[in-house]
Amino acid sequence: MNQIEIQHLNKNYGALQVLHDISLDIPVGAFVALVGPSGCGKSTLLRTIAGLETITSGTIKVAGEVVNDKAPRERDLAMVFQSYALYPHMTVEQNMSYSLRLRRRPKAEIDERVGEAARILGLEKLLKRRPKQLSGGQRQRVAMGRAIVRKPKVFLFDEPLSNLDAALRVQMRSEIRKLHKNLGATSVYVTHDQIEAMTMADLIVVLHDGRIEQIGRPLDLYRRPANRFVAGFIGSPAMNFVPAEVTADGLAVAIGAGALLRIPRAQEPGRKVLAGLRPEHLRLDGSGEQLSGVAEIVEGTGSMTFIEARVGDELLNIAHAGTFEIEAGAPLTLGIASEDIYLFDPDTGRAL
Repeated sequence: MNQIEIQHLNKNYGALQVLHDISLDIPVGAFVALVGPSGCGKSTLLRTIAGLETITSGTIKVAGEVVNDKAPRERDLAMVFQSYALYPHMTVEQNMSYSLRLRRRPKAEIDERVGEAARILGLEKLLKRRPKQLSGGQRQRVAMGRAIVRKPKVFLFDEPLSNLDAALRVQMRSEIRKLHKNLGATSVYVTHDQIEAMTMADLIVVLHDGRIEQIGRPLDLYRRPANRFVAGFIGSPAMNFVPAEVTADGLAVAIGAGALLRIPRAQEPGRKVLAGLRPEHLRLDGSGEQLSGVAEIVEGTGSMTFIEARVGDELLNIAHAGTFEIEAGAPLTLGIASEDIYLFDPDTGRAL
């Protein structure tokens, strides 16, 4: 059963079309991430679901009911914004209870719901404070608490962690995922950070220029990208792309790298392709299909070593788990398993 059904949705701002024929089913209880670069339309899509943006054409259903003409407050959705959107003159308790007080819910019910949300989020000792007395992470918890007390059908998150520092983002990712599991509600989460999407979501929707490029589980998108855009967006560091040409014996000459690679699927001889090589699949022991090059930049973090190497005319990024002692300017031989070489059509970007 689907909690949200979107059918052939289009959104225009005057002559500018920002969403193109979006169709998407979100199952009940799923955690779905909308990802893509800035300007791809992911926040606009979220706001159309929330009712904060009108749609030009198409249909949005929530729990089987068409909500195109319903106001945001009538859709039984709760949104958590990037900016927290807390009232500075109100205490934590007042911020969290505001929507319930507007609806004139009984005081006993308000106290019960706020108390329950505060316990879930660890805010019991902060209820009398005002937002200026809270850290960024605490403010984000209050924003989530304000959504929880409403007990909505769907939680909508619009880049909620982008204002936090790196360590706190990792912590809050875990907390939001636990919260989703405990509440069992459907969640739609917008982020430009594909690491957030990969670690949190059941399903990922990849958008580009207002269109859905691919929908799938995180590892399915990583292992079987539908096209070059998805392959380059999912995975960090990003996939390397090298122009190549298929030879008569089923190998590919990597033109810019001057190497001969055994490709995983038969292709027509003479065909131009793009060979996709993930940085983490490039082996520094040289096993598999080989490419020779020179290390230009070496960055070690202890747990990882990142190398930018020049291979022929190409610059390739390598991600090696652990430490690897090599100086910039030193030669190296890279290896990659044949099955780890992705192929794409250079004109359409489609995976081959």
